[in-house]
Amino acid sequence: MSRFISLAKKLRLAKRGRQTRWAPFWTVPKIYGSNRRVHPGRHTTVKRSWRRTKTKA
Repeated sequence: MSRFISLAKKLRLAKRGRQTRWAPFWTVPKIYGSNRRVHPGRHTTVKRSWRRTKTKA
């Protein structure tokens, strides 16, 4: 394995990391109303973990 990560690969990995974060907390009352309690992780499009699914970056 190489010692350094190239800039292009680092940018691709950073994008994948941003995609797996939770949605902002204010999206829950915006979508469901103020009384519904839903986890903001349901609003993320990409569900990926470093253990379960690998990326092709």
